[in-house]
Amino acid sequence: MIVIVFGVAGSGKTTVGRLLAERAGFSFIDADDHHPPENIAKMRSGSPLTDEDREGWLTKLRTLLLDSEGAGHNVVLACSALKSAYREKLTVSPAVRFVYLKADPNIIAARLAARPGHFMPANLIESQFATLEEPQSGVITIDATLPPDAIVDHIISEYRL
Repeated sequence: MIVIVFGVAGSGKTTVGRLLAERAGFSFIDADDHHPPENIAKMRSGSPLTDEDREGWLTKLRTLLLDSEGAGHNVVLACSALKSAYREKLTVSPAVRFVYLKADPNIIAARLAARPGHFMPANLIESQFATLEEPQSGVITIDATLPPDAIVDHIISEYRL
């Protein structure tokens, strides 16, 4: 199984994804670790990524998921996956499940402002929400302000991990 935890920057994808992977005994992949240097530089400078910027990154993530699945590994991927087309590209098999961490823009802005050392500046949050295509069905949608343990409990229960 592959569980993709997605949402805007600052929604808690990495925190929840790591905890979920640990508790379910899955491998963990943080999509941020796979951005090419030019994407990171662009975000650090305060410029939002375009679909073109994300294309190679999404292709790399898809390959990682295919390789993991081919090796028989269960994986949790923490990835923004803001658009439905991005999520479609990451759906490498029927074993892919999605968890959307939904949060208010003001909460996300406060989280990003308090997060030192990350390449995603708080001023890009508007572009994240502008790009976001909220899922209409087929995913677990969870309030990102809940405690990470509660979020993971819900995911484990819902997907019977």
